[in-house]
Amino acid sequence: MTRVAPVGGTAVQDHVALAEIELCGELIIAASAARGRLSLESIDEVLRVAEERRAAPADRYPADR
Repeated sequence: MTRVAPVGGTAVQDHVALAEIELCGELIIAASAARGRLSLESIDEVLRVAEERRAAPADRYPADR
């Protein structure tokens, strides 16, 4: 479990924010390694969009199924 520094004496845990920060970091790394701009397909790959769509309930992305 990831721990975040206490704020006001209580531990603050925001798993969504931590996941977003991790994905931003992944995008920064991919962009710095790329020659030129990242394609939309590359961005989707870094953000694991296809994995998310496969794991999501069928009604979440109805146009893609």
